[in-house]
Amino acid sequence: MTDARDPRFTDVGRLVVRCPDRPGIVAVLSRLMADAGANIIDSQQHSSDPTGGTFTLRLEFVLEDLAARRHQLEGALALLAREWRMTWRLTEAARRPTLAVFVSRTDHVLQELIYRVRAGDLRAEIACVVSNHRDLEPVARAAGIAFHHVPVTPETKAEAEAAALELVGGVDLVVLARYMQIVSADFCSRFPERLINIHHSFLPAFVGANPYQAAHDRGVKLIGATAHYVTPDLDAGPIIEQEVARIDHRATVEDMRRVGRYVERQVLAQAVTWHVEDRIIVEGPRTIVFA
Repeated sequence: MTDARDPRFTDVGRLVVRCPDRPGIVAVLSRLMADAGANIIDSQQHSSDPTGGTFTLRLEFVLEDLAARRHQLEGALALLAREWRMTWRLTEAARRPTLAVFVSRTDHVLQELIYRVRAGDLRAEIACVVSNHRDLEPVARAAGIAFHHVPVTPETKAEAEAAALELVGGVDLVVLARYMQIVSADFCSRFPERLINIHHSFLPAFVGANPYQAAHDRGVKLIGATAHYVTPDLDAGPIIEQEVARIDHRATVEDMRRVGRYVERQVLAQAVTWHVEDRIIVEGPRTIVFA
């Protein structure tokens, strides 16, 4: 969805590049932008190793009438990519990516995403909410977001995933906002590097249905959360963002859950924001985040 109402994003483009590191990359990309008439307004880069490593770059630029001239710029980038063994993506900042948010019964992370979209802090559109329960239907409806109830049982899991894919197949990003179901490898393959999950950082140390109770029993001193891209390896996908909050011996299990909710909201919302702003590059099991 393109939003031309905000002049801050008019004709603003983003270029993300990944290639083998060698001298001259920044120079040729800067020359390409200059030749196109683009003005670079922000640039961040990283090299995993200056001798034989991988080079990554994120540029923001302004190019008058970007939508009409994008094809020309993409053609020049394609020629450069062959010479420099470069992968790249070019996006327009005025476009709002679409999200599908999967939830179960807890609403705190969904509420945070809704608030940030409304406030303009997260430039995206929540296309729909999908849930295996009806508990959060009023939350979605109150925000004017389509709600889809897709029940899941062990016997119907494959059929439920197929139904969910029919609903969300066209979105830019799927967010698992405390969705208490494990998605299949086939589901993951439909959204490579476009499927984000949130979980408590206790995992895998405190697994199971009640990690806060297990953490309380062990007397932990930090509450944490981790947002990551989902892969077929459970909770082992590339990490995007993490945060912790300190507690002490006086904290009850409910205190820990409350603090955990605050941390989870912040961590997942930040990860989604970075994703939609093209600030994340996946490098094997890791991520590079140009925050």
